[in-house]
Formats: sequence, C-alpha cells, structure tokens
Amino acid sequence: MSAKPTTVVSTKGQVILPKGVRERKTWGPGTRLTVEETPDGVLLKAAPLFPPTRMEDVCGMLKYEGPPKTLEEMDAAIAAEVRERHDRGRY
Repeated sequence: MSAKPTTVVSTKGQVILPKGVRERKTWGPGTRLTVEETPDGVLLKAAPLFPPTRMEDVCGMLKYEGPPKTLEEMDAAIAAEVRERHDRGRY
C-alpha cells in the first residue's frame, strides 16, 4: 500500500495540490475551486462556470415577433440547421 500524497500550507496559506490529483480532476491553472469544511477535513470542488439560474429568471429573455411555432416546426428548424452545419463541415 503506497503512502497518500501530502502537501504543506505556505506562510500565505497556499497549498499545492499533487500533480496526479490535478491531472485526474483536470484542474489546470486558473481553475476556480469551492472550499467546504466537512467533519473529516476540507472538500475542494471545481466551481460552477455560471451561477445557477431558474426558468423564471430567463423566461422571455429572447424576444420573438410573430405567431407561435409548434414543437414540430422547432424540431424541423433545428434539424435543418444541423444538416446545414454538417454540410459545411462544422460537425
């Protein structure tokens, strides 16, 4: 059984995470982490890129003038755009 990786807290309170941990978590330079105290120690997690939103907060953000579209019309428009992008080599 191998020893667990260790690190040291600097005089500025900084901690260097072992390279293997950073690589497995894909935490590169500049990654923002949340810090949560737990009964067993400290839990680090990648911070969300965007704050959480609710449907009520964004409903009606995009204005549309004209008659409402049906789900079938929306699906057809999405499929047409995917085909167009595929034909241009974007997908």
